[in-house]
Amino acid sequence: MTRPCNDTFLRALLKEPTEYTPVWLMRQAGRYLPEYCETRRRAGSFLQLCKSPAMACEVTLQPLTRYNLDAAILFSDILTVPDAMGLGLYFTDGEGPRFERPLREEWAIRDLTAPDPWDHLRYVMDAVAEIRRALNNTVPLIGFSGSPYTLACYMVEGGASSDYRRIKGMLYDRSDLLHRILSVTADAVSAYLNAQIESGAQAVMIFDSWGGSLSAAAYQEFSLPYLRRIVGSLIRKRAGEYVPSIVFTKGGGLWLESIADIGCDAIGLDWMIDIGDARRRVGQRVALQGNLDPGVLFASPDRIAAEARSVLDSYGPYNTGHVFNLGHGISQFTPPENVAALVDAVHTHSRLLRIKNE
Repeated sequence: MTRPCNDTFLRALLKEPTEYTPVWLMRQAGRYLPEYCETRRRAGSFLQLCKSPAMACEVTLQPLTRYNLDAAILFSDILTVPDAMGLGLYFTDGEGPRFERPLREEWAIRDLTAPDPWDHLRYVMDAVAEIRRALNNTVPLIGFSGSPYTLACYMVEGGASSDYRRIKGMLYDRSDLLHRILSVTADAVSAYLNAQIESGAQAVMIFDSWGGSLSAAAYQEFSLPYLRRIVGSLIRKRAGEYVPSIVFTKGGGLWLESIADIGCDAIGLDWMIDIGDARRRVGQRVALQGNLDPGVLFASPDRIAAEARSVLDSYGPYNTGHVFNLGHGISQFTPPENVAALVDAVHTHSRLLRIKNE
């Protein structure tokens, strides 16, 4: 496996010098793009879109056709893992993802097992392989999964939650049951990410989207150890090339030092922390990814460019270790032309910063 022609993203994750700051965006393939909406309509449902390797490939490539992005990310959903565990994932208009069989009974939790991704999630591996072929070694492909705690939130609550009352009740009253869920899910995520790497993913990202809902002590017990376990189990090299890992805990700015110590190559940052402060706190232990407020993309192109420059300036006079991204996913209401303004601003200003600091 050779590096892509544009390997700037991979070099940034490995803290190697880059000619400019690479940029990709969480949810860069999604509902803000009219071409995505058309493909989704043809698929008939979101799940059918995820489970069709050809359509998943199509929507993965759509933003790269529009924008000069430095990486592609597999189009899928974090809830494919609990679906493969037999919880019965479905989507209802206006309600988002739901599970037919959430984990509420002790016997169900005791019976939970990690699925073989090659048997139960083969469509994801087929999509990874098809996307790699279609990319034709132009930019790297990112694989991903949800974190054990984030997946457990959905698995116990039965869907999205505003108060996490069921999983928090389990956490404080029956921590043994929650640890059982987290342990099995960590094994499932490890196998899933490794299968993606074996299928061609050149970097992997773990989305700990709800880790920030935990108290400091609970994060140290119920999220961080399982993230460390997964990172430690990942395939590090495939076909002679190193495969970097990114960990993103939304709302995790208080725990950056702890996250930096789990062995990941990069930390994803939300927009609630200054990226320069984050760099000073973690030093050169990890690369940083982030961290523009997604709401900036509702502003004018000039304002978007100014805010992008502000993030780059805050990062400091370094030509290593920064991947530009949003602090969370693109909103479905984002004007597509504003994304073009952002990508251009990041590439232009980061090149100028390197010239200035030579």
